[in-house]
Amino acid sequence: MYIEATEQVFEMVLLGQSIRIVATPTEYEINYGDGTVYGPTPVPGGPLGQDRWGEVTQTSHAYAASGDYQVGATVYFSGTYSVNGGTVIPIDGRATVSSPAQTLRVWRSETRSVADNCLVNPNGVGC
Repeated sequence: MYIEATEQVFEMVLLGQSIRIVATPTEYEINYGDGTVYGPTPVPGGPLGQDRWGEVTQTSHAYAASGDYQVGATVYFSGTYSVNGGTVIPIDGRATVSSPAQTLRVWRSETRSVADNCLVNPNGVGC
């Protein structure tokens, strides 16, 4: 699993002044839905190419049992602002944005009497 979050820029006019706010993701948290939480951490994880499927990453998680799990993510943003293009000023604190939980269905299967495994041949019997 991994989180994709990008810097957000907000520009507005407030009381006749041009305001620019920049919110930058700084930490990430994954709730795997089984009581396990990863983070907060500066590591959002990332997608793996098909040639790397099965590789354990910092954001990988192994479920102990089959079932439906409600998986969610939280991103922590730090911000800065400027008025009329002036000095960039840090904003105290940070904003927390959580995604709606998504259902992840975990299945386990067992295959026998086959020549290779699903990582070697994803189209093989039982994959």
